[in-house]
Amino acid sequence: MPAPKGNNFHELRNRKGRIKDYEAPEDLWNDATDYFDWCDDNPWMRNEQLKKPTVVKDEYGNEELVTLCQIPTARPYTISGLCLFLGISEQSFNNYANKEGYEVFFGVCTRIKLAIYNQKYEGAAVGAFNPSIIARDLGLTDKKEHSGELTLKQITGMQIT
Repeated sequence: MPAPKGNNFHELRNRKGRIKDYEAPEDLWNDATDYFDWCDDNPWMRNEQLKKPTVVKDEYGNEELVTLCQIPTARPYTISGLCLFLGISEQSFNNYANKEGYEVFFGVCTRIKLAIYNQKYEGAAVGAFNPSIIARDLGLTDKKEHSGELTLKQITGMQIT
């Protein structure tokens, strides 16, 4: 399915030009919360077929038969969406989260990851997101391993009496 018309995902960044490296963890957290707010304020619009077409009048009094309606659908938080919003690469975010010399950012990056994980998990739990996709994304798969022995014996020369 193609992206909906009017999709402005490429406009996630609210700034022009290169964004300087973060000097303080609070700046990174504030920008991350701006991303979370943007996601909440800009839900995906899902088209749904109406069971019974409805006649609607526009502002000029013209009648139109409506067979589809748009349903706002929650937008899950993602690391890639956050990085796009911040104008940084995922590697840059990983550097803030793990690399030596960025220790002061470890706590805020963990908090950001937890917020993203929690929003996806709770969204899947209440049915806002596809539970199968979110479970795979979060690594919550149900794995069952079966073990045992199997012995095969070849039967040769059967006698029929």
